Amino acid sequence: MKKITLFFIPFLMLAGCDVLEKNPLPSITPENFFQNADDAESALTAAYDALQQAGTYGQDLNVVGEMPSDNCTSTNGDVNALERIIWTPQTGQVGSIFQASYIGINRANVVLNYVPGIAMDTVRRSQILGEAYFLRALHYFNLVRLYGGLPLRLEPTESGESSTVVMARSSVEQVYAQIVSDLQQAEQRTASTFGSQAANRTRVIKTAVNALQTRVFLTQQRWAEAITAANKVLTSNLYQLMPSFNDLFPPENKIESIFEVQFAGTADGGFILPDLILPSPPATYSFPKFNIPTPELLAYADTLNDRRWRFTGEVTQAGRNHASFVMARSTNANDNGPFVYKWRSNPNAFNSPDNYYVLRLADVMLMYAEASNEQNGPNQDALNKLNTIRARAGLSALALSDVATQQAFRNEVDRQRRLELAFEGERWFDLLRYARQTLANPTQIHPVTALDIIQQVRGSRDVNYLLFPFPQTEINNNSLLQQNPGY
Repeated sequence: MKKITLFFIPFLMLAGCDVLEKNPLPSITPENFFQNADDAESALTAAYDALQQAGTYGQDLNVVGEMPSDNCTSTNGDVNALERIIWTPQTGQVGSIFQASYIGINRANVVLNYVPGIAMDTVRRSQILGEAYFLRALHYFNLVRLYGGLPLRLEPTESGESSTVVMARSSVEQVYAQIVSDLQQAEQRTASTFGSQAANRTRVIKTAVNALQTRVFLTQQRWAEAITAANKVLTSNLYQLMPSFNDLFPPENKIESIFEVQFAGTADGGFILPDLILPSPPATYSFPKFNIPTPELLAYADTLNDRRWRFTGEVTQAGRNHASFVMARSTNANDNGPFVYKWRSNPNAFNSPDNYYVLRLADVMLMYAEASNEQNGPNQDALNKLNTIRARAGLSALALSDVATQQAFRNEVDRQRRLELAFEGERWFDLLRYARQTLANPTQIHPVTALDIIQQVRGSRDVNYLLFPFPQTEINNNSLLQQNPGY
Protein backbone atom coordinates (compact mmCIF):
# COMPACT_ATOMS: atom_id res chain seq x y z
CA MET A 1 0.00 0.00 0.00
CA LYS A 2 2.88 2.39 0.80
CA LYS A 3 4.40 1.77 -2.65
CA ILE A 4 1.15 2.66 -4.36
CA THR A 5 0.79 5.87 -2.34
CA LEU A 6 4.33 7.06 -3.03
CA PHE A 7 3.90 6.42 -6.75
CA PHE A 8 0.79 8.52 -7.08
CA ILE A 9 1.69 11.52 -4.91
CA PRO A 10 4.24 13.02 -7.36
CA PHE A 11 1.91 12.13 -10.25
CA LEU A 12 -0.86 14.18 -8.69
CA MET A 13 1.48 17.10 -8.02
CA LEU A 14 2.71 17.22 -11.63
CA ALA A 15 -0.66 16.71 -13.23
CA GLY A 16 -2.35 19.63 -11.53
CA CYS A 17 -6.08 20.03 -11.43
CA ASP A 18 -6.75 18.01 -14.58
CA VAL A 19 -6.70 14.84 -12.48
CA LEU A 20 -9.59 16.11 -10.41
CA GLU A 21 -11.64 16.74 -13.53
CA LYS A 22 -11.52 13.12 -14.80
CA ASN A 23 -14.75 11.19 -14.95
CA PRO A 24 -14.96 8.48 -12.28
CA LEU A 25 -14.15 4.95 -13.39
CA PRO A 26 -17.19 2.71 -13.75
CA SER A 27 -17.82 0.25 -10.94
CA ILE A 28 -17.37 -3.45 -11.52
CA THR A 29 -20.61 -5.41 -11.28
CA PRO A 30 -21.49 -8.99 -12.22
CA GLU A 31 -23.34 -7.64 -15.24
CA ASN A 32 -20.32 -5.82 -16.71
CA PHE A 33 -17.60 -8.19 -15.51
CA PHE A 34 -18.64 -11.50 -17.10
CA GLN A 35 -17.81 -10.63 -20.71
CA ASN A 36 -15.36 -13.24 -22.02
CA ALA A 37 -13.54 -16.51 -21.43
CA ASP A 38 -10.87 -14.87 -19.25
CA ASP A 39 -13.59 -13.59 -16.91
CA ALA A 40 -15.06 -17.09 -16.66
CA GLU A 41 -11.65 -18.56 -15.82
CA SER A 42 -11.03 -15.84 -13.23
CA ALA A 43 -14.33 -16.58 -11.52
CA LEU A 44 -13.53 -20.29 -11.44
CA THR A 45 -10.06 -19.57 -10.01
CA ALA A 46 -11.74 -17.60 -7.22
CA ALA A 47 -13.95 -20.61 -6.52
CA TYR A 48 -10.91 -22.90 -6.26
CA ASP A 49 -9.17 -20.30 -4.11
CA ALA A 50 -11.88 -20.67 -1.45
CA LEU A 51 -10.49 -24.15 -0.69
CA GLN A 52 -7.28 -22.52 0.61
CA GLN A 53 -8.98 -20.55 3.37
CA ALA A 54 -8.08 -21.23 6.99
CA GLY A 55 -11.71 -22.20 7.55
CA THR A 56 -11.58 -24.90 4.87
CA TYR A 57 -8.53 -26.95 3.84
CA GLY A 58 -5.97 -24.35 4.87
CA GLN A 59 -6.40 -25.39 8.50
CA ASP A 60 -9.74 -26.08 10.15
CA LEU A 61 -11.20 -28.97 8.14
CA ASN A 62 -8.06 -30.95 8.88
CA VAL A 63 -8.00 -30.00 12.56
CA VAL A 64 -11.68 -30.86 12.98
CA GLY A 65 -11.08 -34.12 11.11
CA GLU A 66 -8.40 -35.20 13.60
CA MET A 67 -8.51 -33.44 16.98
CA PRO A 68 -11.80 -34.90 18.30
CA SER A 69 -10.68 -38.38 17.24
CA ASP A 70 -8.42 -41.00 18.78
CA ASN A 71 -5.60 -39.98 16.41
CA CYS A 72 -4.51 -36.69 17.91
CA THR A 73 -4.03 -34.67 21.07
CA SER A 74 -2.66 -31.24 21.94
CA THR A 75 -2.07 -28.89 24.85
CA ASN A 76 -2.78 -25.88 22.65
CA GLY A 77 -5.82 -23.98 23.89
CA ASP A 78 -6.94 -23.11 20.35
CA VAL A 79 -8.00 -26.72 19.77
CA ASN A 80 -9.02 -27.56 23.35
CA ALA A 81 -12.75 -27.49 22.61
CA LEU A 82 -12.27 -29.96 19.76
CA GLU A 83 -10.18 -32.41 21.77
CA ARG A 84 -12.48 -32.30 24.80
CA ILE A 85 -15.64 -32.29 22.64
CA ILE A 86 -16.99 -29.23 24.40
CA TRP A 87 -17.64 -27.13 21.29
CA THR A 88 -20.32 -24.46 21.46
CA PRO A 89 -21.90 -21.99 19.02
CA GLN A 90 -19.03 -19.61 19.90
CA THR A 91 -16.16 -22.06 19.20
CA GLY A 92 -13.78 -20.67 16.60
CA GLN A 93 -13.66 -23.64 14.24
CA VAL A 94 -17.45 -24.04 14.39
CA GLY A 95 -17.81 -20.55 12.99
CA SER A 96 -14.88 -20.47 10.59
CA ILE A 97 -15.74 -23.70 8.74
CA PHE A 98 -19.36 -22.62 8.30
CA GLN A 99 -18.45 -19.16 7.06
CA ALA A 100 -15.57 -20.18 4.80
CA SER A 101 -17.57 -23.02 3.24
CA TYR A 102 -20.44 -20.70 2.37
CA ILE A 103 -17.95 -18.27 0.85
CA GLY A 104 -16.83 -21.16 -1.35
CA ILE A 105 -20.44 -22.06 -2.15
CA ASN A 106 -21.22 -18.47 -3.09
CA ARG A 107 -18.22 -18.29 -5.43
CA ALA A 108 -19.33 -21.51 -7.11
CA ASN A 109 -22.85 -20.08 -7.38
CA VAL A 110 -21.46 -16.99 -9.11
CA VAL A 111 -19.80 -19.19 -11.73
CA LEU A 112 -22.92 -21.27 -12.23
CA ASN A 113 -25.11 -18.18 -12.54
CA TYR A 114 -23.06 -15.97 -14.86
CA VAL A 115 -20.75 -18.17 -16.94
CA PRO A 116 -23.58 -19.75 -19.00
CA GLY A 117 -24.22 -16.34 -20.54
CA ILE A 118 -20.64 -15.80 -21.73
CA ALA A 119 -19.88 -16.26 -25.42
CA MET A 120 -16.82 -18.56 -25.40
CA ASP A 121 -15.66 -22.02 -26.40
CA THR A 122 -18.62 -24.20 -25.50
CA VAL A 123 -16.57 -27.22 -24.44
CA ARG A 124 -14.48 -25.20 -21.99
CA ARG A 125 -17.56 -23.35 -20.73
CA SER A 126 -19.22 -26.67 -19.92
CA GLN A 127 -16.07 -27.87 -18.13
CA ILE A 128 -15.93 -24.70 -16.03
CA LEU A 129 -19.52 -25.28 -14.96
CA GLY A 130 -18.76 -28.91 -14.15
CA GLU A 131 -15.83 -27.92 -11.95
CA ALA A 132 -18.01 -25.37 -10.14
CA TYR A 133 -20.70 -28.02 -9.53
CA PHE A 134 -18.02 -30.26 -8.00
CA LEU A 135 -16.76 -27.48 -5.72
CA ARG A 136 -20.26 -26.64 -4.51
CA ALA A 137 -20.97 -30.31 -3.83
CA LEU A 138 -17.70 -30.67 -1.89
CA HIS A 139 -18.51 -27.72 0.38
CA TYR A 140 -22.05 -28.91 1.04
CA PHE A 141 -20.81 -32.44 1.74
CA ASN A 142 -18.37 -31.14 4.35
CA LEU A 143 -21.08 -29.00 5.92
CA VAL A 144 -23.88 -31.57 6.05
CA ARG A 145 -21.64 -34.11 7.77
CA LEU A 146 -20.73 -31.57 10.45
CA TYR A 147 -23.93 -29.54 10.92
CA GLY A 148 -26.77 -31.68 9.54
CA GLY A 149 -29.53 -29.99 7.54
CA LEU A 150 -28.51 -26.62 6.10
CA PRO A 151 -29.81 -23.58 4.25
CA LEU A 152 -29.42 -24.60 0.60
CA ARG A 153 -28.13 -21.51 -1.16
CA LEU A 154 -28.10 -22.16 -4.90
CA GLU A 155 -27.99 -18.60 -6.20
CA PRO A 156 -25.31 -15.96 -5.63
CA THR A 157 -25.77 -13.89 -2.48
CA GLU A 158 -25.02 -10.35 -3.69
CA SER A 159 -26.48 -8.20 -0.93
CA GLY A 160 -27.02 -8.23 2.80
CA GLU A 161 -30.77 -7.73 2.48
CA SER A 162 -32.74 -9.81 4.97
CA SER A 163 -34.74 -11.34 2.14
CA THR A 164 -31.46 -12.80 0.85
CA VAL A 165 -29.82 -13.74 4.14
CA VAL A 166 -32.79 -15.26 5.98
CA MET A 167 -33.35 -18.86 4.90
CA ALA A 168 -34.64 -21.94 6.69
CA ARG A 169 -32.77 -25.21 6.87
CA SER A 170 -33.29 -27.92 4.31
CA SER A 171 -33.32 -31.47 5.60
CA VAL A 172 -30.25 -33.72 5.55
CA GLU A 173 -31.93 -35.73 2.80
CA GLN A 174 -32.53 -32.62 0.70
CA VAL A 175 -28.92 -31.50 1.08
CA TYR A 176 -27.63 -34.90 0.03
CA ALA A 177 -30.00 -34.92 -2.93
CA GLN A 178 -28.50 -31.60 -4.04
CA ILE A 179 -24.95 -32.92 -3.59
CA VAL A 180 -25.74 -35.99 -5.69
CA SER A 181 -27.40 -33.81 -8.34
CA ASP A 182 -24.43 -31.43 -8.47
CA LEU A 183 -22.04 -34.34 -8.86
CA GLN A 184 -24.16 -35.75 -11.69
CA GLN A 185 -23.87 -32.39 -13.44
CA ALA A 186 -20.15 -32.32 -12.75
CA GLU A 187 -19.65 -35.83 -14.13
CA GLN A 188 -21.43 -34.93 -17.36
CA ARG A 189 -19.43 -31.74 -17.92
CA THR A 190 -15.88 -32.18 -16.64
CA ALA A 191 -12.97 -33.31 -18.81
CA SER A 192 -12.26 -37.03 -19.01
CA THR A 193 -8.45 -36.71 -18.86
CA PHE A 194 -5.87 -34.24 -17.65
CA GLY A 195 -4.93 -33.17 -21.16
CA SER A 196 -1.46 -32.35 -22.39
CA GLN A 197 -0.59 -29.67 -19.83
CA ALA A 198 0.79 -30.71 -16.46
CA ALA A 199 -1.11 -27.81 -14.88
CA ASN A 200 -4.35 -29.57 -15.72
CA ARG A 201 -3.65 -32.03 -12.88
CA THR A 202 -4.59 -29.21 -10.53
CA ARG A 203 -8.16 -29.14 -11.84
CA VAL A 204 -11.19 -31.33 -11.32
CA ILE A 205 -11.76 -33.97 -13.97
CA LYS A 206 -14.38 -36.70 -14.23
CA THR A 207 -12.53 -39.22 -12.05
CA ALA A 208 -12.28 -36.69 -9.21
CA VAL A 209 -16.05 -36.38 -9.42
CA ASN A 210 -16.35 -40.18 -9.29
CA ALA A 211 -14.05 -40.34 -6.26
CA LEU A 212 -16.19 -37.81 -4.39
CA GLN A 213 -19.33 -39.67 -5.46
CA THR A 214 -17.82 -42.77 -3.88
CA ARG A 215 -17.34 -40.99 -0.58
CA VAL A 216 -20.85 -39.51 -0.67
CA PHE A 217 -22.51 -42.83 -1.50
CA LEU A 218 -20.45 -44.62 1.15
CA THR A 219 -21.62 -42.09 3.74
CA GLN A 220 -25.21 -42.66 2.64
CA GLN A 221 -24.75 -46.46 2.76
CA ARG A 222 -25.60 -46.69 -0.94
CA TRP A 223 -23.14 -49.52 -1.37
CA ALA A 224 -23.83 -50.54 -4.97
CA GLU A 225 -23.56 -46.96 -6.20
CA ALA A 226 -20.35 -46.47 -4.23
CA ILE A 227 -18.88 -49.56 -5.90
CA THR A 228 -19.87 -48.29 -9.35
CA ALA A 229 -18.40 -44.83 -8.76
CA ALA A 230 -15.17 -46.19 -7.31
CA ASN A 231 -14.78 -48.64 -10.17
CA LYS A 232 -14.82 -45.73 -12.64
CA VAL A 233 -11.75 -44.35 -10.90
CA LEU A 234 -10.00 -47.71 -10.55
CA THR A 235 -10.48 -48.67 -14.21
CA SER A 236 -9.54 -45.25 -15.62
CA ASN A 237 -5.80 -46.03 -15.77
CA LEU A 238 -5.09 -42.42 -14.80
CA TYR A 239 -3.67 -43.18 -11.36
CA GLN A 240 -1.21 -45.52 -9.67
CA LEU A 241 -0.20 -46.05 -6.08
CA MET A 242 3.15 -44.44 -5.37
CA PRO A 243 5.67 -47.30 -4.97
CA SER A 244 6.76 -45.88 -1.62
CA PHE A 245 4.30 -44.56 0.94
CA ASN A 246 6.97 -42.17 2.20
CA ASP A 247 7.22 -40.60 -1.28
CA LEU A 248 3.55 -39.57 -1.14
CA PHE A 249 4.54 -36.66 1.05
CA PRO A 250 4.49 -33.78 0.67
CA PRO A 251 1.55 -33.79 -1.78
CA GLU A 252 2.42 -32.22 -5.12
CA ASN A 253 0.09 -33.70 -7.76
CA LYS A 254 1.78 -37.09 -7.85
CA ILE A 255 0.51 -40.10 -9.77
CA GLU A 256 -1.64 -41.28 -6.84
CA SER A 257 -3.33 -37.91 -6.42
CA ILE A 258 -6.92 -37.52 -7.63
CA PHE A 259 -7.63 -34.06 -6.26
CA GLU A 260 -5.52 -31.71 -4.14
CA VAL A 261 -5.92 -28.20 -2.83
CA GLN A 262 -3.09 -26.23 -4.41
CA PHE A 263 -0.85 -23.93 -2.35
CA ALA A 264 1.82 -21.65 -3.81
CA GLY A 265 3.84 -20.87 -0.68
CA THR A 266 3.19 -17.14 -0.99
CA ALA A 267 1.63 -14.73 1.47
CA ASP A 268 -1.76 -14.96 -0.24
CA GLY A 269 -1.44 -18.58 -1.40
CA GLY A 270 0.40 -20.39 1.36
CA PHE A 271 -0.60 -23.29 3.58
CA ILE A 272 -0.97 -22.50 7.30
CA LEU A 273 -1.26 -26.01 8.75
CA PRO A 274 2.37 -27.26 8.53
CA ASP A 275 3.61 -24.52 10.87
CA LEU A 276 0.88 -25.51 13.34
CA ILE A 277 1.82 -29.19 13.46
CA LEU A 278 5.60 -29.45 12.89
CA PRO A 279 8.28 -29.02 15.55
CA SER A 280 10.58 -26.03 15.41
CA PRO A 281 12.73 -26.32 13.34
CA PRO A 282 11.50 -26.62 10.60
CA ALA A 283 8.43 -24.74 11.88
CA THR A 284 8.86 -21.00 12.19
CA TYR A 285 8.86 -20.91 15.98
CA SER A 286 8.11 -23.00 19.04
CA PHE A 287 4.69 -23.30 20.66
CA PRO A 288 2.35 -26.19 21.66
CA LYS A 289 1.39 -27.74 18.32
CA PHE A 290 -1.92 -29.07 16.98
CA ASN A 291 -2.58 -32.71 15.99
CA ILE A 292 0.07 -34.45 18.09
CA PRO A 293 -0.17 -38.24 17.47
CA THR A 294 -1.66 -39.98 20.51
CA PRO A 295 0.27 -42.70 22.36
CA GLU A 296 -2.69 -45.00 21.64
CA LEU A 297 -2.32 -44.50 17.89
CA LEU A 298 1.43 -45.17 17.96
CA ALA A 299 0.78 -48.34 19.97
CA TYR A 300 -1.98 -49.35 17.52
CA ALA A 301 0.34 -48.94 14.52
CA ASP A 302 3.14 -51.41 13.83
CA THR A 303 6.08 -49.02 14.10
CA LEU A 304 8.56 -51.86 13.52
CA ASN A 305 7.25 -53.38 10.28
CA ASP A 306 4.60 -51.14 8.72
CA ARG A 307 6.37 -48.85 6.23
CA ARG A 308 3.80 -46.17 6.91
CA TRP A 309 4.93 -46.01 10.54
CA ARG A 310 8.42 -47.47 10.92
CA PHE A 311 11.68 -45.50 10.87
CA THR A 312 12.66 -44.93 7.24
CA GLY A 313 16.38 -44.58 8.02
CA GLU A 314 16.26 -40.86 7.25
CA VAL A 315 17.03 -38.28 9.92
CA THR A 316 15.67 -34.89 8.91
CA GLN A 317 15.86 -31.43 10.39
CA ALA A 318 12.60 -32.27 12.16
CA GLY A 319 13.85 -35.60 13.55
CA ARG A 320 13.63 -39.32 12.73
CA ASN A 321 11.32 -39.82 9.75
CA HIS A 322 8.64 -42.50 10.31
CA ALA A 323 6.73 -41.59 7.09
CA SER A 324 3.43 -40.70 8.80
CA PHE A 325 5.13 -38.99 11.73
CA VAL A 326 8.49 -37.62 12.72
CA MET A 327 10.10 -38.30 16.10
CA ALA A 328 11.74 -35.08 17.25
CA ARG A 329 14.38 -34.82 19.95
CA SER A 330 14.62 -31.45 21.67
CA THR A 331 15.20 -30.07 25.13
CA ASN A 332 12.18 -27.86 24.48
CA ALA A 333 9.01 -29.73 25.42
CA ASN A 334 7.10 -28.04 22.60
CA ASP A 335 9.40 -29.65 20.04
CA ASN A 336 10.04 -33.07 21.56
CA GLY A 337 8.26 -36.30 20.68
CA PRO A 338 6.07 -37.37 17.73
CA PHE A 339 4.68 -34.87 15.22
CA VAL A 340 2.63 -35.25 12.03
CA TYR A 341 4.96 -35.47 9.02
CA LYS A 342 2.76 -35.50 5.93
CA TRP A 343 3.58 -31.86 5.02
CA ARG A 344 7.33 -31.45 5.07
CA SER A 345 8.59 -28.55 3.02
CA ASN A 346 10.19 -25.94 5.23
CA PRO A 347 7.29 -23.61 6.05
CA ASN A 348 7.74 -19.94 5.19
CA ALA A 349 6.15 -17.97 8.03
CA PHE A 350 2.91 -20.00 7.87
CA ASN A 351 3.01 -20.03 4.06
CA SER A 352 4.03 -23.57 3.14
CA PRO A 353 4.04 -24.55 -0.56
CA ASP A 354 2.79 -28.07 0.19
CA ASN A 355 -0.57 -29.12 -1.22
CA TYR A 356 -3.38 -30.93 0.59
CA TYR A 357 -4.81 -34.31 -0.44
CA VAL A 358 -8.59 -34.26 -0.69
CA LEU A 359 -8.87 -37.50 -2.68
CA ARG A 360 -6.20 -40.06 -3.52
CA LEU A 361 -6.21 -43.53 -5.02
CA ALA A 362 -5.54 -45.51 -1.84
CA ASP A 363 -8.62 -43.96 -0.23
CA VAL A 364 -10.79 -44.96 -3.21
CA MET A 365 -9.46 -48.53 -3.07
CA LEU A 366 -10.34 -48.77 0.61
CA MET A 367 -13.79 -47.29 0.01
CA TYR A 368 -14.36 -49.83 -2.77
CA ALA A 369 -13.34 -52.67 -0.45
CA GLU A 370 -15.63 -51.38 2.30
CA ALA A 371 -18.66 -50.95 0.05
CA SER A 372 -18.12 -54.33 -1.61
CA ASN A 373 -17.96 -56.08 1.75
CA GLU A 374 -21.11 -54.33 2.97
CA GLN A 375 -22.95 -55.17 -0.26
CA ASN A 376 -21.70 -58.69 -0.92
CA GLY A 377 -19.83 -59.87 2.16
CA PRO A 378 -16.15 -60.87 2.05
CA ASN A 379 -15.02 -61.49 -1.53
CA GLN A 380 -11.74 -61.83 -3.39
CA ASP A 381 -12.22 -58.69 -5.46
CA ALA A 382 -12.56 -56.49 -2.37
CA LEU A 383 -9.72 -58.31 -0.64
CA ASN A 384 -7.42 -57.70 -3.61
CA LYS A 385 -7.86 -53.94 -3.12
CA LEU A 386 -7.20 -54.27 0.58
CA ASN A 387 -4.12 -56.43 0.01
CA THR A 388 -2.71 -53.91 -2.47
CA ILE A 389 -2.73 -51.30 0.29
CA ARG A 390 -1.20 -53.75 2.75
CA ALA A 391 1.50 -54.76 0.27
CA ARG A 392 2.75 -51.20 -0.15
CA ALA A 393 2.92 -50.95 3.62
CA GLY A 394 5.11 -54.07 3.69
CA LEU A 395 2.43 -56.23 5.28
CA SER A 396 1.65 -59.79 4.21
CA ALA A 397 -1.38 -60.55 2.08
CA LEU A 398 -4.51 -61.81 3.78
CA ALA A 399 -6.47 -64.84 2.61
CA LEU A 400 -10.25 -64.83 2.56
CA SER A 401 -10.12 -67.27 5.43
CA ASP A 402 -8.39 -64.56 7.51
CA VAL A 403 -11.39 -62.24 7.08
CA ALA A 404 -14.08 -64.81 6.54
CA THR A 405 -16.97 -62.89 8.09
CA GLN A 406 -18.37 -59.52 7.13
CA GLN A 407 -17.46 -58.23 10.58
CA ALA A 408 -13.84 -59.42 10.36
CA PHE A 409 -13.47 -57.83 6.93
CA ARG A 410 -15.06 -54.59 8.20
CA ASN A 411 -12.61 -54.50 11.12
CA GLU A 412 -9.64 -54.83 8.77
CA VAL A 413 -10.90 -52.07 6.46
CA ASP A 414 -11.40 -49.80 9.47
CA ARG A 415 -7.85 -50.54 10.61
CA GLN A 416 -6.30 -49.85 7.22
CA ARG A 417 -8.25 -46.62 6.77
CA ARG A 418 -6.95 -45.36 10.10
CA LEU A 419 -3.33 -46.31 9.40
CA GLU A 420 -3.27 -45.25 5.74
CA LEU A 421 -5.11 -41.93 6.05
CA ALA A 422 -3.99 -40.82 9.51
CA PHE A 423 -3.72 -37.02 9.93
CA GLU A 424 -5.23 -36.35 6.47
CA GLY A 425 -8.45 -35.02 8.00
CA GLU A 426 -10.61 -38.11 7.51
CA ARG A 427 -10.61 -39.88 10.89
CA TRP A 428 -13.40 -37.97 12.65
CA PHE A 429 -15.55 -38.06 9.51
CA ASP A 430 -15.07 -41.84 9.36
CA LEU A 431 -15.97 -42.17 13.05
CA LEU A 432 -19.08 -40.05 12.50
CA ARG A 433 -20.35 -42.20 9.65
CA TYR A 434 -19.55 -45.38 11.61
CA ALA A 435 -21.68 -44.06 14.49
CA ARG A 436 -24.55 -43.10 12.19
CA GLN A 437 -24.39 -46.47 10.43
CA THR A 438 -24.57 -48.33 13.73
CA LEU A 439 -27.45 -46.17 14.95
CA ALA A 440 -29.35 -46.94 11.75
CA ASN A 441 -28.42 -50.63 11.80
CA PRO A 442 -27.24 -52.01 15.19
CA THR A 443 -25.89 -55.16 13.51
CA GLN A 444 -23.37 -53.03 11.59
CA ILE A 445 -20.72 -52.85 14.29
CA HIS A 446 -17.44 -50.93 13.96
CA PRO A 447 -14.56 -51.34 16.42
CA VAL A 448 -14.62 -47.61 17.27
CA THR A 449 -17.18 -44.93 16.42
CA ALA A 450 -17.60 -41.26 17.26
CA LEU A 451 -20.04 -42.26 20.00
CA ASP A 452 -17.32 -44.35 21.67
CA ILE A 453 -15.01 -41.32 21.67
CA ILE A 454 -17.81 -39.08 22.99
CA GLN A 455 -18.47 -41.62 25.76
CA GLN A 456 -14.78 -41.75 26.66
CA VAL A 457 -14.30 -37.97 26.68
CA ARG A 458 -17.66 -36.72 27.96
CA GLY A 459 -18.81 -39.67 30.05
CA SER A 460 -22.00 -40.37 28.06
CA ARG A 461 -22.96 -41.34 24.52
CA ASP A 462 -24.53 -37.98 23.76
CA VAL A 463 -25.75 -38.18 20.16
CA ASN A 464 -26.07 -34.38 20.01
CA TYR A 465 -22.29 -34.19 19.67
CA LEU A 466 -22.42 -36.06 16.40
CA LEU A 467 -23.18 -32.60 15.01
CA PHE A 468 -21.68 -29.17 15.51
CA PRO A 469 -24.00 -26.37 16.59
CA PHE A 470 -24.65 -23.59 14.14
CA PRO A 471 -22.41 -20.57 14.84
CA GLN A 472 -24.10 -18.02 17.06
CA THR A 473 -23.49 -15.27 14.51
CA GLU A 474 -25.54 -17.24 11.97
CA ILE A 475 -28.36 -17.77 14.47
CA ASN A 476 -28.34 -14.02 15.18
CA ASN A 477 -28.40 -13.07 11.49
CA ASN A 478 -30.83 -15.69 10.19
CA SER A 479 -34.10 -15.70 12.12
CA LEU A 480 -35.26 -18.87 10.34
CA LEU A 481 -32.17 -20.92 11.27
CA GLN A 482 -33.08 -23.41 13.98
CA GLN A 483 -30.22 -24.51 16.27
CA ASN A 484 -29.21 -28.17 16.50
CA PRO A 485 -30.51 -30.10 19.56
CA GLY A 486 -28.44 -29.90 22.74
CA TYR A 487 -27.03 -26.45 22.07
